[in-house]
Amino acid sequence: MSIQFTPSQTEGFTALLNSHENIFLTGGPGTGKSFLIREFLRECPGHVPVVASTGAAAILIGGRTFHSFFGLGIMQGGRQVVVEKALKNKRLRKRLKETITLVIDEVSMLSGETLDCAEHIARAVKKSTLPWGGIRIIAVGDFAQLPPISQGMEKEWCFLSETWTRSRFKKVVLREVKRTEDKPFLDVLEDIRWGKNSERVTSFLNERLVSSEEVETDVPHVFPRRAQTDAFNRARLNEIGFKSRFYETEYGGKEIYIERLKRDAPIPPVLELKESALVMFRMNDPKQRYVNGTVGTIEELEDECLLVRVKDKVIEIEPFTFTIMDDEGKEAAFASNFPITLAYASTIHKVQGTTLERCHISLRALWEPGQAYVALSRARSGDGITLMDWDASSIRADSAVQKFYEEEVLV
Repeated sequence: MSIQFTPSQTEGFTALLNSHENIFLTGGPGTGKSFLIREFLRECPGHVPVVASTGAAAILIGGRTFHSFFGLGIMQGGRQVVVEKALKNKRLRKRLKETITLVIDEVSMLSGETLDCAEHIARAVKKSTLPWGGIRIIAVGDFAQLPPISQGMEKEWCFLSETWTRSRFKKVVLREVKRTEDKPFLDVLEDIRWGKNSERVTSFLNERLVSSEEVETDVPHVFPRRAQTDAFNRARLNEIGFKSRFYETEYGGKEIYIERLKRDAPIPPVLELKESALVMFRMNDPKQRYVNGTVGTIEELEDECLLVRVKDKVIEIEPFTFTIMDDEGKEAAFASNFPITLAYASTIHKVQGTTLERCHISLRALWEPGQAYVALSRARSGDGITLMDWDASSIRADSAVQKFYEEEVLV
């Protein structure tokens, strides 16, 4: 089966495969950034390590974290201490000497300080004055989505760092959205992406305000905060008359990595399920029966498998093993359970990376730029969205991100 690329994906794939430049691959949700990287890795000769900015993202891509790859730890003691400690690590030095190309996924969630530290280490190990010591960097992400965790009010975007400037990234912007062909919805999303409370945004959001009683029972709710999400899932599960069955996640490996899996894996330590419960798949199925975000209902609970109804099909699913890599890219720990969670509610942070057919969203009192954009852009179309509430202050974009895209990317 031949791969069908969009025009901008074709351009991007050529740049990835046929040039030696550092590349920043960006584009809004649903434009196929992850898909393009997968195709590049399949075609690219030699081994290309993939690292992610967060543990959760690393587990989903089967890679390792940026911090572990560069030996950064928790960045304690300042840049000089971190760099000196990393350079004493023989395995780290060997790893970097062997690295020709590196893919950084979700680069938007890395701070400038983190990027500067890693690049300094790479140059020192490679004994080279070239950016990253000559390692080719392919950075993937969308700065209009969720920002890096910062100490103060100012976001420590990595595109403001010395390293970003030194890296001289060739910008590849994916423009065609494959998730939806709903043009009016895409126009609204584009306004929200840049924090514009336009007339069409206000109209779109107001038209979708409905009371909870008007929402079908099987529509996932999306809340800003985890406490709201947990309480809603618990209340809805308690309404089901069937008896609960509990499936414990099996863990194995080194204890420090198991703890990270318990924090970052998309499955909980114990999965409580009932027949007829609403569930969400938390991975992309290799057999393409479902994607991360597909919603279904439990038909039957067995010891070794579950039967889940998705639309008019019943899918038999078996436990899946999520893994976490050590610094060397070897499996350090695993978590095995059915790759689903309750789908009555999720947080905005947890739905990043998913695709939802329907969702009922709260957009009140959001505190991060990009949160409203991430929540709304999960849907395949505007018709799939209803709102509990919203306020104008939640439609926010970071001014530094806007300036970066206007002056350096979308030119």
